Order: sequence, then C-alpha cells, then structure tokens
Amino acid sequence: MSDQITKIIMVGCNGHMGQTISNIVEQDSGAKIVAGVDLYNEQKNDYPVYKSISEVKEEADAIIDFSAPATLDSVLSFAIENSVPVVECSTGFSPEQLKQIDDASEKVAIVKSANMSVGINLLLNLIKDAAVKLSEEGFDIEIVEKHHNLKKDAPSGTALALADSINEACDNKYEYVYDRSQVSKARDKKELGISAVRGGSIVGEHEIIFAGVDEVITFKHTAYSKAIFGKGAVVAAKFIKGKNPGKYDMREVLN
Repeated sequence: MSDQITKIIMVGCNGHMGQTISNIVEQDSGAKIVAGVDLYNEQKNDYPVYKSISEVKEEADAIIDFSAPATLDSVLSFAIENSVPVVECSTGFSPEQLKQIDDASEKVAIVKSANMSVGINLLLNLIKDAAVKLSEEGFDIEIVEKHHNLKKDAPSGTALALADSINEACDNKYEYVYDRSQVSKARDKKELGISAVRGGSIVGEHEIIFAGVDEVITFKHTAYSKAIFGKGAVVAAKFIKGKNPGKYDMREVLN
C-alpha cells in the first residue's frame, strides 16, 4: 500500500500555497508530505520542517516547489543528487534560471508550468485556434491579468504563457508590449499587449481580448481559490513519480 502513496517534499510549506497543498494532501489517501522546507517555521505541521532542502533526510518521490526563484539552485541540486523529480510551481524566473531548469531536466524529471489549474491549461489550447483565425482577420490581441497586492512579479507567468501560446500559433509574429506610457503613437498590428493589475485579495484573473472592427471576443479564466493550483500540483507530483528525466508540462499531466 505504501508504494501507492506519493511521498512529497513541500518547499515553501508555510506560505499560502504550501499550507493550501498541505491541507489538500491531508485529505488525499494517495499522497503524503514527508518533509517541508521554509525559512519561517511558525506553522504547526504534521511533518518535519527544515530551513534548507539540503537538510532533508526523508526519502521522497517528488518535490513540490512553491517558494521563490531564490531557492531554485538548492532545489535543483537536491533533486539531481537524490534523483527526486520536481514539480516547479514558482514564477518570476530569469532567462538564465529557465535555462537552468531546462539543463536540470536532462538529469531529473521536472514538471514546469506557469499555472497548475486544469482550466488554464485547457485555455492555453483553446486560444491557439482562435488566435490563428482572428489574427488573419486583423483582430488586435490584448491580455489583462489581475492578482492580489502581494504578488511581486508582473506580468504573471500565466499571462506570459498565454501570450507565448498565441505567438507560437501565429508564427511568432507578435512583439510583447507591457507599457505604452512612454510612446505616443497608434497601436501597431504586430503588438500583443500585456497589462497587469495588482490589488486586494484577487486570487487570479486572466482575460484574453481579441478586438476587431465592431466586435470583440473575450476568453476569461477566474480563480476563486488557490486550491485549484494546489490540486494541480498534487496531481503533477503523482504523475512525475518514477518518470524518466525530461521536462513535462501540465497538459501532459492532464492527458
């Protein structure tokens, strides 16, 4: 029976998402958090918590990382040294860090997704067909994302993933524009605008706007609870258990 349980190391265990995932796993008979990693150990957890992942002694089938880019080096080093797959959920990575993840995936299995929700990953596919057709018809494309006032990175990783999905479908003809305040000119047809809103306790909202002449088509995803991201991360941890080295995304997990 124990072989059927996915043993997880939760990095960032005392953050909002870490605690959300802890609660989800507590109700899941197929998963168990065997150790947590967090600089702040003010929460009462049912598992040991370490300040650094290098201190973890428990054996695990997967690491869920919902911390911050600053911990990436230690997480990947531990994963490679101990052959433990990683579900990498943090956002705001630099281009160098993204390459570091790619390089690490040659040695250990990694699930990397800008957003762990089922709905967003379905939307990533849906907007491709729309983008191709509507782009041909001259529609302008804008993405507006909204998050709570504690989110540090902007635009969100999900907004960039949505933009990349559109751009790949359209032969990468678009240039991302984040700020028009410094330039006084009409909108270029090759622009893909991405705007970020930060306020209150908004969990996450992403809107893709296809604006044509006399008509507008909008795709929108709203997250009402962080639990949707936590559930996806646990599903990904079960999926990645025992997988060969490689880089996987949530679309593969859900398929």
